[in-house]
Amino acid sequence: MVTNATIETLLNRRSIRKFKDEAIDADTIATLETVAQHAASSQFLNDWSAIRITDPAIKAKVAEFGTQPYIATAPLLYLFIIDEHRNARIAERKGIDPSSDDFNLKTSYRFAQAQNDAVLALHAMETAAFSLGLGCVILGSPLNNINGLIELLNLPEYTYPVLGLAIGKPDQEPALKPRMPRDMQFFENTYPADADDTLATLAGFDAEVHRYYDLRQADRPVDAFSDQIATISRQDVSGKTLLDKAAAQGFQLDK
Repeated sequence: MVTNATIETLLNRRSIRKFKDEAIDADTIATLETVAQHAASSQFLNDWSAIRITDPAIKAKVAEFGTQPYIATAPLLYLFIIDEHRNARIAERKGIDPSSDDFNLKTSYRFAQAQNDAVLALHAMETAAFSLGLGCVILGSPLNNINGLIELLNLPEYTYPVLGLAIGKPDQEPALKPRMPRDMQFFENTYPADADDTLATLAGFDAEVHRYYDLRQADRPVDAFSDQIATISRQDVSGKTLLDKAAAQGFQLDK
């Protein structure tokens, strides 16, 4: 592999869940937020926003939603959202009624594109933070209570939570988690027809993942990768519906 500082930063990324009790300075915050704004944006719609959560009470509530207490300890906490509300207000100023069929920024296509843009912005911010020696963890767990988030953060119509990002100075050094062999995840021209051939290196990856978790938490053994997949595939998440809540925010995901 070729390498440079950016590649080394990306190859050494790991989730940090324990932070030093030190505030992040204003210049660093401005840098991270500006980097996020420079991520790719579909059709330059800028259809995402991020809420910087500084109120300890709101942090604690987000941690409660995510059932992860460390969220409340993050010196810097963001919640990235789909934001077509701003564009609806802009369109309204140009004579377009956002509640009418003429306003198409509430359809499933735009919802998906805005979600992609929010994730790209979050990833840019995360990479910048790592490059500055900070630690991060991407948070999907607060979405366990989407209605609660919407109410807590006063999210208006045509907005929707996507992911959180906790940032701070690392107070732990977890080992790098293994990644599956490239030939299991990168294909050429078409998806492989032979699933067994694609999984030829699975046994070796299973052993590597098992070894990683044994070293990380010897007192609490963790299954091999394929066993984890099998276990998770049987978990009932039917109660964690998303699309009905998006509809309540004004999005028409059947269009």
